[in-house]
Amino acid sequence: MERKIGTVSRGVRCPIIREGDDIATIVVNSVLEAAESEGFGLRDRDVVAVTESVVARSQGNYASVEAIAKDVKNKLGGETIGVIFPILSRNRFAICLKGIAMGAKKVVLMLNYPSDEVGNALVSLDQLDEAGINPYTDVLTEAKYRELFGENKHPFTGVDYVQYYGDLIRSCGAEAEIVLANDCRAILNFADCVLNCDIHSRARTKRILKAAGAKCVVGLDEILNQSVDGSGYNEKYGLLGSNKSTETTIKLFPHECFDMVDNVQKQLKERTGKNIEVMVYGDGAFKDPVGKIWELADPVVSPAYTKGLEGTPNELKLKYLADNDFADLKGDALKEAIENAIREKDSDLVGNMASQGTTPRRLTDLIGSLCDLTSGSGDKGTPIVLVQGYFDNLTD
Repeated sequence: MERKIGTVSRGVRCPIIREGDDIATIVVNSVLEAAESEGFGLRDRDVVAVTESVVARSQGNYASVEAIAKDVKNKLGGETIGVIFPILSRNRFAICLKGIAMGAKKVVLMLNYPSDEVGNALVSLDQLDEAGINPYTDVLTEAKYRELFGENKHPFTGVDYVQYYGDLIRSCGAEAEIVLANDCRAILNFADCVLNCDIHSRARTKRILKAAGAKCVVGLDEILNQSVDGSGYNEKYGLLGSNKSTETTIKLFPHECFDMVDNVQKQLKERTGKNIEVMVYGDGAFKDPVGKIWELADPVVSPAYTKGLEGTPNELKLKYLADNDFADLKGDALKEAIENAIREKDSDLVGNMASQGTTPRRLTDLIGSLCDLTSGSGDKGTPIVLVQGYFDNLTD
């Protein structure tokens, strides 16, 4: 009988992961136990995905705010520091800001507006229009911001981040000054040592600031990119991708973990005979249509994956074929014509009109986004996701 189910994504429960656990074996056992319990089989080109959080936890990749403070002081001098373009997040950035403030005498915090890099709004575009403010050129002091816009609480968290971040800096013993601007060079009117905290635009920001004459420019990816007094670290991303563990510690993005995904793939092959792809995933790459928040606060969706997940989809658009190439067919004749087109499609469909409207993104970004939505970020207890049928098409 013809298969009637395409892609299936399943959240898989596993034990609570602790530092030092053999996470590869735990992942393999959990997937196989789920298959036995729920009565499904594993197939070639299934995908087993593991959230970055439990990978980092198994590695013990944690650091204290004191370690952040020491690294910030060593790299930026410990006096007045311009801290620019952070995201508005208690989980993602506030704990980092605590360590940053502990490593400086004064923090000049420059925030993007009307929203941060991932879409958390300080004000609305309508408010800017009413006030006659041009966000591309105008630099607002905290006093001017309050005069024009008053208090603006985040619609989801209820936090006034201008107040929250200012109070947090002062609670750590540093002086705080807050400005709002979108041209990174504006910070040089306040400080010549700059810590840029943007995620996806960080290389451009560093380049512009250095060209503008900044004395010292350090990215958040360069703080804790090496261990400080035995702390955790991430050589490639530093504090990017980190989040709060306790009031005084952070969990960093996992270390190099390609060996881990290869190990999981090898164990699954030995125990099932199937060639299964494996990846580690963090935030998905998608945007909330109501809150306008772009989910991707991690530097990448997937920091490690097996080789079979490299590349992008190579798919035909079925509705294009049905409405154009085979518009005169219907029923079995239409189905047969489309299946033949799929079997005979080129290995690279870039520029082919029959592929327009398909998603030309990396497989790891697409599958990682699916996994992030499946596992959620709360109490589902499924840090492992099994995706089946993702690489199928109508002919399978």
